[in-house]
Amino acid sequence: MNTAKERLLKIIDEIPEQEVNEILDFAEFLKAKKEKFLSEDLTKASESSLDFWNNDIDDEVWNNV
Repeated sequence: MNTAKERLLKIIDEIPEQEVNEILDFAEFLKAKKEKFLSEDLTKASESSLDFWNNDIDDEVWNNV
């Protein structure tokens, strides 16, 4: 059985160039969407780790450095 990727490549081989450009636009949209979510997840993770350092004891120590 053909994988989805193989089926997509076969379709791309069979359609006119203009339609290939539309598929490319959609694929690039999906990739950008994935990268955006990944970036948001990393931002959320880093923000949650910053909460650990946000406390009165550390603030006082660093104020005197």
